Amino acid sequence: MSQLIRHVITGLGMVCLYLPSYAQQKPAYVPPRQYNSYQTSTPIKIDGAGNEDAWSKVVWSDDFTDIEGDKQPTPAMRTRLKMLWDQENLYILAELEDQHIWATLHQHDTIIFQDNDFEVFVDPDGDGEKYFEIEINAHNTVMDLFMNKPYRVGGDALMTWDTRGIQTAVQIDGTLNNPADKDRKWTVEMAIPFSAFAFFNEGLTPKDGARWRINFSRVEWDTDIVKGQYVKRKDPKTGKSLPEHNWVWSPQGIINMHAPEKWGYLNFISKPAGSAPVTITLPAIEAAKEYLWDVYARQQQYRRKNGRYATNLQALGITNTNIKEQGVSYTLALEGITNQFTATLLDKNTKQRCAINQEGKISQNSSNE
Repeated sequence: MSQLIRHVITGLGMVCLYLPSYAQQKPAYVPPRQYNSYQTSTPIKIDGAGNEDAWSKVVWSDDFTDIEGDKQPTPAMRTRLKMLWDQENLYILAELEDQHIWATLHQHDTIIFQDNDFEVFVDPDGDGEKYFEIEINAHNTVMDLFMNKPYRVGGDALMTWDTRGIQTAVQIDGTLNNPADKDRKWTVEMAIPFSAFAFFNEGLTPKDGARWRINFSRVEWDTDIVKGQYVKRKDPKTGKSLPEHNWVWSPQGIINMHAPEKWGYLNFISKPAGSAPVTITLPAIEAAKEYLWDVYARQQQYRRKNGRYATNLQALGITNTNIKEQGVSYTLALEGITNQFTATLLDKNTKQRCAINQEGKISQNSSNE
């Protein structure tokens, strides 16, 4: 898929937005990964070791991939994670292989991805707004923030938000900041209280079958050893540090973690850890939503050119409104005025609707609601 990449400089670094080719009807679909998290009835000690019996009973996630997925080579080092939950916390255990483990930042809420780091992104209600980010380095230094909406629609990072009650720990299998030896891995363990996510909502403790949007990222910088110190590798032409690697659990397909609609899914299973695996199939609407994001991207292009949003699909070059995805038939429709629009997919059989607006907010309901 041809892309127009626009770099937006924010206080937190470079964020990339994408727009598909104007003639493209539907961007390539990157299926989101899923992880089934089972319950633990015994306390988890947050020490970075991850040696509790409950952890041994749950499976590792798929290995992390490049943020763009199969477009780029497989990451040079393995990253994987596990998750558990109880009535108070979401537990995360991540394992990051690395032969040279280093970190420089010690102060809370410094820009942690300037070091190699592990990052958590959580959108509990999955609407693409009101989501959370937590970053941690090998010093166990944390940066956390709240986003009212993504950067692409003017979202601001609320750095004063803190993950109240969070517990974190890091264990190093090797020696931190010692270029003279080769390390093996570093392990991150977290207990994130569900109450910490109640910024605009109450009662966020999930129930059996709940599904959250979630993703994880690992930032890895290429380094050289200069005079016994780790130094970020530089471009010989510009003298600037080479871009960091972005390895993620569920591939985004684009170089932008702040696209919550592309995150994976965390399924909460109330059965105890070690129970027989549960298979959960994503509904066909997940793939069909890419048609809504195609309308969204075309509307942004149209507005930049014409100073307003289009009021019909034909103005956006979309003539096919009858869509079939994974055996399900949908009707695509658009309503728009100067500064607002709503594009809708209607399942012709169940009458379920899924819509997107000018800020990229997804809403989903049925004809009975």
